[in-house]
Amino acid sequence: MKSITNLSVFLLLLVLVNSAFAQDAEELSQEAANPVANLISLPFQYNANYGYGPFDRTTNILNIQPVVPLANGKVVTRTIFPIVWIPDYSSESGSYSSGLSDITFTAFFVPESKNIIWGIGPVFDIPTGGEKRGSQKWNIGPSVLALVQPGEWTFGILANNVWSFAGKSEVPDVNRGLLNLFIVRQLGEGWYVNSAPIITVDWKASSGQQWIVPLGVGAGKLLFVGKLPLNIQAGYYYNVVKPDFGPKSQLRVQAQILLPTSIFGG
Repeated sequence: MKSITNLSVFLLLLVLVNSAFAQDAEELSQEAANPVANLISLPFQYNANYGYGPFDRTTNILNIQPVVPLANGKVVTRTIFPIVWIPDYSSESGSYSSGLSDITFTAFFVPESKNIIWGIGPVFDIPTGGEKRGSQKWNIGPSVLALVQPGEWTFGILANNVWSFAGKSEVPDVNRGLLNLFIVRQLGEGWYVNSAPIITVDWKASSGQQWIVPLGVGAGKLLFVGKLPLNIQAGYYYNVVKPDFGPKSQLRVQAQILLPTSIFGG
């Protein structure tokens, strides 16, 4: 009886997903370019940061970052769970640490607007990375986002800054910012090209060692696995500004599962 009930629930979910995705790939690709669209998404973003230290070691990061809209899309939450693989930078081989780094939670309030889509809310860091993979500090600050989507284009900006307010007293305080610029051009049939450099700054670092500024491009496609939408993309970025000890470049690959809020009654 239990297996029959489980099968019935599964079949009902498939029917809801199929009916909810009458949208075509082009429309969904445009929505996927909007970080605060009223659409549940589950991105798996892999980043390979190349060129650390005298032996050009690579740090690998897998960001699992579910995006969940609430209150009919008026509030959008994003939680980033980073799984990191940190090498031993002092040698040609070997590992220093791997596992969960600090979790970041952001909640955007997204008011109704006609032309410019924007959101504002808090960003919050949870020190789950411990001594080897995190700051060991609780951090909080503001986060803002704005974007426009004229025709086949998307132009947007996301910015935040966090300060530490608790944590281990013997560990240095945190004051760092992030600026994510993104441009997307839809090409039709779900294909697109984009550029989404993530600029970071550590205000506590010494002069000349604060900024990482990447430049690069990427491309992707919105496709369907059966009836389930999957947004895949890849990009490469070179850091034109970086601290002495910092990555020279980055490969970014992402697979993003998309779900309509309607299948959960939203």
